[in-house]
Order: sequence, then C-alpha cells, then structure tokens
Amino acid sequence: MSEAKQIDSFQARERMEAGGALLVCAYETEAKFKKTHLEGAVSRPDFNSRYSPPAQGQEIIVYCA
Repeated sequence: MSEAKQIDSFQARERMEAGGALLVCAYETEAKFKKTHLEGAVSRPDFNSRYSPPAQGQEIIVYCA
C-alpha cells in the first residue's frame, strides 16, 4: 500500500481527467454528497460497494469539502 499524500485540487482534477484516478467524496450521507460533491466524484458508500477492493494500482483521491 502506498503512503497517503496531500495534493491540491488542480492536481486532483488533472489526474482524474487523465483517467488515472478515482475521486471519492468522503461524506457518508447521500444528502451531504449531493450538496458538496465535485463533478465526476463518487460517494463514499458507492465507492465502498462498487470499488472494494479497488483495482491494484488504482489511484484513489479522497476529499472532504
């Protein structure tokens, strides 16, 4: 497992648009996700159900607004 590191929003968008990263909104509730998510992000519950475990080598960017 790789070490977590902090990146800025511009780096996150570049990585996501290049298809190299999955953007995950850390909020647990659907209401909070709908209110605060960034375009292209998946909710945490959706991530847990659809991407667990994530593909090996998949970069995952988790954010909290």
